Amino acid sequence: MAADPFTASAPGQRYAVYAELARSGSAHRITLPTGAPAWLITGRDDVRRLLTDRRVVKGPLSAGPMADRMPLDVRAAAASNLVYRNPPDHTRLRGLVSATFTRRRVDQLAPRIREIADQLLDALSEVGEVDLITGYAYPLPVAVVCELLGIPDVDRAAFRRWSSAMMIGNYAGVDTYVAATTEMHAYVRRLIADKRSKPTDDLITALTIARDGGDRLTEDELVGTIVTLVIAGHETTANLIGNGVHALLTHPHQLALLRAEPHRLSGALEELLRFAPPLQLSPPYLTAEPVRVGAVTIPAGEVVVLGLLAANRAPGWIADPARLDITRDEVHHIAFGHGIHHCPGAPLARLEGKIALGALLARFPRLRLAVPAGELTWPPQMLAHGLASLPVLLR
Repeated sequence: MAADPFTASAPGQRYAVYAELARSGSAHRITLPTGAPAWLITGRDDVRRLLTDRRVVKGPLSAGPMADRMPLDVRAAAASNLVYRNPPDHTRLRGLVSATFTRRRVDQLAPRIREIADQLLDALSEVGEVDLITGYAYPLPVAVVCELLGIPDVDRAAFRRWSSAMMIGNYAGVDTYVAATTEMHAYVRRLIADKRSKPTDDLITALTIARDGGDRLTEDELVGTIVTLVIAGHETTANLIGNGVHALLTHPHQLALLRAEPHRLSGALEELLRFAPPLQLSPPYLTAEPVRVGAVTIPAGEVVVLGLLAANRAPGWIADPARLDITRDEVHHIAFGHGIHHCPGAPLARLEGKIALGALLARFPRLRLAVPAGELTWPPQMLAHGLASLPVLLR
């Protein structure tokens, strides 16, 4: 078994590491991939409680070789997004972002998301075997978020490359991470300048107007917010789709039930989010005061990360949590966080996931793995939880 969950890459291994940790308590002293000491919280109730505990706050951008190597303007913008802010700044920034992801506005995107899904599936139908991650799970949310923000089609591949390195973090290597972060922030600054001179009907233009029209956004907040929206807007959804398809293909009875009863799709999506979430950890927090977790008192000034994957499968919250069951009457999970740090883009991610899964299963009724399930891997990551690839046979 791997010494930590971040490098656990074999099927089921990451879940097993978290389960073993959870059996010894809820609070665990660990070393993050950044080299920083931290407390990992795995208990369901403790994770939910700390996500709303005012003594657990967002801290500044972590120091370390990657942060130290960033240009000052990049570091300033990277530290100016929702991930590193507390109320009242967090409230202000979240309000601007949440206005984009209202249920009404998200529902209006449904026809376009279906169109994108159908176009991708049309292209896949030309081949018999495909990597579903690169051929479908990533291109769909990348297309949606780029259209929403107003990012030109020709730049999507670059954004995919930059965001992947930024999500992998230390495992990408310092040089690769710093280069990707620097290039993305520089591109976003140029794009903002273009939107100022030639406004269009998109989110970047709207946020730029909000920044220029008053004291609602600083320039660094504007850049940092857009970068965060690009990354969070597709990485999480891509993992949702990839993990969800994998879970169904490796649980054929559940897949057969969903095919026979497609009205279960919404409930199935929630169960897939619980069973195979797109994130394994929350971003790091800091204890502003001592906080007691189980038998442990975490001192003030300590880094805390909350185990979303562990909490989703914690015993006591739901019957037989290690079992995939799309017929559950009520599914409890925190795949998108909780409280004021609940992901504002969750409605869009759910809609994309539902459309993507529904369209895929309807188009290819003989969909199945192209390799033995034991050969699949989840690459080392600190925050995300997603497959390296998912080779499938379509017919």
